[in-house]
Amino acid sequence: MNYEETVAWIHDRIKFGIRPGLIRINELLDRLDNPQNKLKTVHIGGTNGKGSTTTFLRCLLEEQGLTVGTFTSPYIESFNERVAINGKPIPDEDLVKLVKKIKPIVEEMDTVEELKNAVEFEILTAIMFQYFLEKEVDIVLVEVGLGGRYDCTNVITPLASAITTIGLDHVDILGDSIEEIASQKAGIIKENVPVVIGKVEEAAFNVIKEEAANLNSPIFHYGDEFTSKYIQPDEGWGEIFNFRSQELDLSHLKISLLGKHQVDNASVAIELYSIVSKSLGLPVTGKDIQKGLKKAFWPGRMEKISDEPLIVLDGAHNDHAMQVLVQNLKTEFKGQQIHTIFGALSTKDIASMIKDLKTVPNLDLKVTTFDYPKAFTKEQYEELGLNAYDAWQEALAETLEELTGDDLVLVTGSLYFISQVRETLLGGN
Repeated sequence: MNYEETVAWIHDRIKFGIRPGLIRINELLDRLDNPQNKLKTVHIGGTNGKGSTTTFLRCLLEEQGLTVGTFTSPYIESFNERVAINGKPIPDEDLVKLVKKIKPIVEEMDTVEELKNAVEFEILTAIMFQYFLEKEVDIVLVEVGLGGRYDCTNVITPLASAITTIGLDHVDILGDSIEEIASQKAGIIKENVPVVIGKVEEAAFNVIKEEAANLNSPIFHYGDEFTSKYIQPDEGWGEIFNFRSQELDLSHLKISLLGKHQVDNASVAIELYSIVSKSLGLPVTGKDIQKGLKKAFWPGRMEKISDEPLIVLDGAHNDHAMQVLVQNLKTEFKGQQIHTIFGALSTKDIASMIKDLKTVPNLDLKVTTFDYPKAFTKEQYEELGLNAYDAWQEALAETLEELTGDDLVLVTGSLYFISQVRETLLGGN
């Protein structure tokens, strides 16, 4: 098998859809001699903010000189980036080698009724654990794929867990109330393992708190055990804030990711870092924290890809994330004309997301479909009373002709959508 055939085989498993449950992943890992049990891990769940929190935590741990594996989704630039060591994606040849090892196991499982049809994410999860074991990484940061309780990453006993945010997303699978979704997310909490909880509403927190109490898991909750105070935007691109916890009191921390919500994500990461460092017997210093935070970069999250004209990509892909984006636009770009190009998946609450966007003053909205199996179609936009573009390239070309002065071009609505735009605008580099 070459690289293209390898990725095609993995992608071909998408046809089996989303299948929550741990029976297939447990069997697959068992046949690999359970690599996940030989790794030190941190488990990061939540509706939004998982990727940014993981990136902040990775950069903090790297400042300690650790080799850090990360498992994230979806990808923005290349498929391989979902499995990375110190930010470097798995090399093609390693991916090919691991699939050659795992494919016969999966094919054998396909002959057994209750084990057949392992999905793409399950196979990638197994590849990830095996790769990090072979590369002898010091620690692995595992991002939950969907939900938590029945997500196939939920096969680890980590040093610490985190739940970043709780919002309504994937309601067809996880439930259509905050409490139901919180219960799914809380499923990653393990007995006696500390859990860090970001800004979540009270109804969600109560569900998580009860789960943690039943499992004797110490809770570190934003606003109680740790907190942050937003100060101002950084002069370049990013934010400045103070952080305080039971152990730390840090002033004037800087991050390079834009948006007040990134201060929340960075705060969860600092608290996780403090807990994990302690369990590894490593010192925690303000200097290391400042250096690590400043290095963190996560593509597609309020990412500036051009200064003139000012073009920003943001992967807000559900109602919760869109509300956060809207708040950022109102504070960071007050008074500027904002030209927005929106493309999203049909599985999302598009009407709510667009309603949120329309509350931003000086915002001009263009909606478009894009080349992806579940992309919201031109006809579906028309049902909402919106004229849509057949191609985002046309929407962007028109937008660029309309710009004056310090206008902002914003591309948003889906991580899958912005990754296509990003690849084109950056010329594939």
